[in-house]
Amino acid sequence: MQNKISNKIQTLMAFDYGKKRIGLAVGQRLLQSGNGIGYINATDGKPNWEQLDAYVKEWQPDGFVVGLPLNMDGSVSDMSKRANKFSNRLHGRYGKPSFTIDERLSTFAAKEEAKSQGHKGHYKSDPVDALAAQFILESWLHENPLEDKPLDQE
Repeated sequence: MQNKISNKIQTLMAFDYGKKRIGLAVGQRLLQSGNGIGYINATDGKPNWEQLDAYVKEWQPDGFVVGLPLNMDGSVSDMSKRANKFSNRLHGRYGKPSFTIDERLSTFAAKEEAKSQGHKGHYKSDPVDALAAQFILESWLHENPLEDKPLDQE
């Protein structure tokens, strides 16, 4: 588990990192829940920063969470290295903390959830990327609950 996270970090934006699309979700630590809000396009893992800038401006997150797609045995993959680099770039670009979390099977779970909602597996219209980002965010939120102390005592 990571170090204690400041209670000042309330609203978070999470990402399901991919080479062609990056799913997005936002959520609150107080409620310990998130909602998928869409995706941004990426070219070989490089995000469309203009699209992302618009989401960040609209939602004003206090920090970011990026899912790390580790191998099933827990080892680092090429994609997890790229996702970690993306997390570092978020911090550098927006000056807000960026955290990572193991996201193994989040896309599988998102596909199953989308299927249960009646979606047919068409990526252009299905919410898989956003759902995966939501699952990533909710995992992080449950691992990093708010501390039982007022904000002014930090």
